[in-house]
Amino acid sequence: MKGLEHLPSFRSSPMGRVFGLLGILSALAVLPACNLRPLYGSGGAGPVASTLRSVEVAAIGGQRGWLVRNALSDRLHRQGDATPRYKLEVELDDDITGLGIRQDNAISRERRTLRARYRLLDATTGSVLLDQTAAADAGIDVTGSEYATVAAEQTALERLSDMLADQIVARIAAYAGRSTKP
Repeated sequence: MKGLEHLPSFRSSPMGRVFGLLGILSALAVLPACNLRPLYGSGGAGPVASTLRSVEVAAIGGQRGWLVRNALSDRLHRQGDATPRYKLEVELDDDITGLGIRQDNAISRERRTLRARYRLLDATTGSVLLDQTAAADAGIDVTGSEYATVAAEQTALERLSDMLADQIVARIAAYAGRSTKP
């Protein structure tokens, strides 16, 4: 049978579908052996979700910080009445670089990069559990209208804040998954 899979009639035949199904089932049977397990396996009651809910995000200065902090809080589902077990400190670096230059020496394209250095701290001891960086960037077309350019820069900042929050929460969740092995 080797070499027949390149024939279109073999893939669409009942025998080809059986071999395809057997391949998928054998791959699924091997997965537990490689120690893969779902990160949010127990849903909202699991250890990863519980860890995320117990993270308090420290204040971050400026409009950028407000956007990132709100995006993080939305994703962490922090419950305000519970005492936090962890504290998240975030430092931001925002940079806008002109890329495209027209013949009249005006910039036609910008790249906005938002970087975050974040630390996950144990709230009781203050020890650093996680110290990493995250970054996201977006391209911005510079138009003849200053208002349109400022609006595009603001929209890019909002989108980048969401992207950073997604990266940070995913890395904290991965850390929580590693540190709470069954």
